[in-house]
Amino acid sequence: MTAMKSVSRQALQAPFLVGERVALRALTEADCDGPYADWFNDAEVCRYNSHHVFPHRVEDARSYVARVAESKTALVLAITAKSDKRHIGNIALQEIDWVSRSASLAIIIGETDCWGKGYATEACRLLLTHGFKALNLHRISCGTSERNAPMQRLATSLGMTLEGRRRQALFKNGQFVDMVEYGLLRSEFAPS
Repeated sequence: MTAMKSVSRQALQAPFLVGERVALRALTEADCDGPYADWFNDAEVCRYNSHHVFPHRVEDARSYVARVAESKTALVLAITAKSDKRHIGNIALQEIDWVSRSASLAIIIGETDCWGKGYATEACRLLLTHGFKALNLHRISCGTSERNAPMQRLATSLGMTLEGRRRQALFKNGQFVDMVEYGLLRSEFAPS
């Protein structure tokens, strides 16, 4: 399938959550034909996360998409720019615990020309609102490398509280680094 046909099929995907500049939709196998699979081979995109350890193949992306489509403990969505319907990243509520009503937030903006433009903030607000209101979650957390200042600023801007530190929990670029943990309760969340 050509990239153009792939984009056309993706453009027809109905959005699940819609914001002012982004729409969140189901992640599909067609996404694997675009740049998505290569995000995890890009050292800059993966500078602060646990990816970029083994080469990421299109087959790995397809397997992941199929797995999360069936999951009852993860909601993984593609982030698309509304202006051109381009798939620019992924966002997820994962490790959903239906008894404790908690989940972990994860996000990646794979298209580097979209960094620093507010897409991540808007996508997170959409998914947090959905998590608290539609999924009836009580607590949503996220963790990141102590060196990932952009993610820490994002967590703070979302109203998350710094809750702790896991010492030397991530091995990245030949060094162990601490993970910092943030959390947000439904009563603390103020959607904008």
